Amino acid sequence: MKRPPAGTNSARWHTVIVTPKPGLPKIHFYNKVNPVWWFGNIDDPVPPAWYRPDSTYRDSLWQLRNPLHNFDHYVIGVADKRFKRSGWWPERNSNPNGGWDFAVSRRKKIILLPFLSYQRGRFNFYFGWRERGDFGIKLNFSNSNKIPERKPAQ
Repeated sequence: MKRPPAGTNSARWHTVIVTPKPGLPKIHFYNKVNPVWWFGNIDDPVPPAWYRPDSTYRDSLWQLRNPLHNFDHYVIGVADKRFKRSGWWPERNSNPNGGWDFAVSRRKKIILLPFLSYQRGRFNFYFGWRERGDFGIKLNFSNSNKIPERKPAQ
């Protein structure tokens, strides 16, 4: 593969070292093998103030918002471990210019965790282990990012 000239905006394949976020509670092996624990959210067990402040079911809805958080971050994911991630944009989830992106995370010497994404216009897709080590799948046809104009009140 031919490398782009130095000083251009073209991305080059490189590797970054990802470390777990500070303040993460200790996650034990017995947590990871407990299916009940998979459905929790060890990072944010209590909903923040902005989340449905007037709802009677606020706490229950918060738990349903991302039901397998612990599972895809810490059981099949490596968000609690130090690992290397290689790609054209290893610090990101997608190509900032749109189009295809591929990255691979390496844990120890033998565990390879792939990531593939595509973004063009309103279409956004990804599958694999994201930039912080958590596993995710997304297929989205979003609306335009334009804010609709408001009609003046009469």
